[in-house]
Amino acid sequence: MAYTAPIGDFEFIFDKLVALENVAATDRFAEATAETVGAILSEAAKLCEGVLDPLQRVGDLHPARLENGVVRTPPGFAEGYRAVADGGWVGIASNPDHGGMGLPHALATAVNEMMSSACLSIQLNPLMTQGQIEALEHHASPEIKAIYLPKLISGEWNGTMNLTEPEAGSDVGALRCKATDNGDGTYAVSGQKIYISWGDNDFTSNTCHLVLARLPDSMPGTKGISLFLVPKFIPDDTGAAGAPNSLRVVSLEHKLGLHGSPTAVMEYDGATGWLIGEENGGMAAMFTMMNNARLGVGVQGIGVAEGAYQKALAFAKDRKQGRTGGSGTIVEHPDVRRMLLEMKADIFAARTLALGCAVASDMATATGDPFWSARAAFLTPIVKAYGTEVGISVAQTGIQIHGGMGYIEETGATQYLRDGRVLAIYEGTNGIQAMDLVGRKLADGGEAAFNIFDDIEAWAETARNAHPRLAKRVWSATETLRETTEWMAAQEDMQDRLAGATPYLRATARVLGAHIHLKAALMAGPGPRTELARFYILRMLPEFTGMLSHAREGAEGLYSIGIEDL
Repeated sequence: MAYTAPIGDFEFIFDKLVALENVAATDRFAEATAETVGAILSEAAKLCEGVLDPLQRVGDLHPARLENGVVRTPPGFAEGYRAVADGGWVGIASNPDHGGMGLPHALATAVNEMMSSACLSIQLNPLMTQGQIEALEHHASPEIKAIYLPKLISGEWNGTMNLTEPEAGSDVGALRCKATDNGDGTYAVSGQKIYISWGDNDFTSNTCHLVLARLPDSMPGTKGISLFLVPKFIPDDTGAAGAPNSLRVVSLEHKLGLHGSPTAVMEYDGATGWLIGEENGGMAAMFTMMNNARLGVGVQGIGVAEGAYQKALAFAKDRKQGRTGGSGTIVEHPDVRRMLLEMKADIFAARTLALGCAVASDMATATGDPFWSARAAFLTPIVKAYGTEVGISVAQTGIQIHGGMGYIEETGATQYLRDGRVLAIYEGTNGIQAMDLVGRKLADGGEAAFNIFDDIEAWAETARNAHPRLAKRVWSATETLRETTEWMAAQEDMQDRLAGATPYLRATARVLGAHIHLKAALMAGPGPRTELARFYILRMLPEFTGMLSHAREGAEGLYSIGIEDL
């Protein structure tokens, strides 16, 4: 089964649901005309279908490996990456002053989803680089920007993010990596970092690491962390990759999936680095990269889901088993049809939510309006958690549709689940996303959330004549969610919020998904989109009730059973 890019969905979402034309109406993104968007999507589809998709299984069967200190990537990965870089896809949303296309992040988000469906192991590389580019654009000195940004944007060099250490995972403030001032504008960085995606490769001429480290006498915790740019090769006077730096790949992790993508243990031994941002301001600078990555990881989950769905659908249309009507294949079985529709409905909701978040980010960038910044910030943890959980659930359902063959590696169905499982863990686990949602994102008393709920209810009112039953369900669900949000924002004991954070996030995603499907039905008129909306709202939306009931129980019940009785 070959991957087919869902161009029709992207065009419908951009045109009818998330108002990309409003982004194109700004001076910043005036070049993002409908013609340009169509051309970009078409060319990206060709890349993903013709170049990257054939490498999906290759990377799984021929993992990246470390030989005598050199990382060797799977056959064809160098050519695949070069096609990505030469096409300008790494810098699609980057500043034109340094060689980027300067297009909206929303359009880059669509391209990244397609690349994730085609070959997630390769797509991880440019995604990390894109995050580094954004961090440097916001926080690096003009001298650093001049040297690094053109080469990162062109794909000549690639970038990584180094946060995690053996004793400092989600608790980044516990890190031990050290940096000392060399007195010449550089710093000596020493320590070990783990789980470094694409920490090295054999096809770019330099790998540039953003490393969190602690300066001498800095305060403990996250307030004492600084950020340093540490390249594999130190740029010479011309800006080209020069002498080797004092760093090395210690080992590559043996992972459940993403075998084609090398995940490195990195060792820094007095490596030369440059401070990015202010001293002890590393977390602020790194969060620029992480927020970009959190949306990107949610989109990776959606990409995994789309690939798994397409494979399962193709199998269901071909597999004959039992007594069925019509085609005689299992796609006619009611339970198989239910699974396929759940997959399709969740993918559409998650995709639209991600693109809507990216549009809000673009509007914030173009206008400086805090309304859009708040909206993007509120939606980001939902996109990350919902998108990755959709990726996992759809991939798992895809195995179920394959039946016994789904458990056999040769079909390729399990790869989507193995590759996608980590997405709910990295860039902040989904539990951390949920805690961020009920903590920082409700610090405004729920204002950003209520603005979104107001929009949903307004659309539900608009849809009452065309789809009275569906509109009523969506409006009522939104009111219930509003009440729970008010309850969450009113809890002074943060433990009571955190105890219900995950079900609250999932319920919010369900209601937002229902709104998306209702709006799609209204904009598309009678036909498949309306029937899919009916399926989602009548059969999947009701799950939110139990989720919100769970969310409002508080923390007490979590601790009434002692540790010894767990």
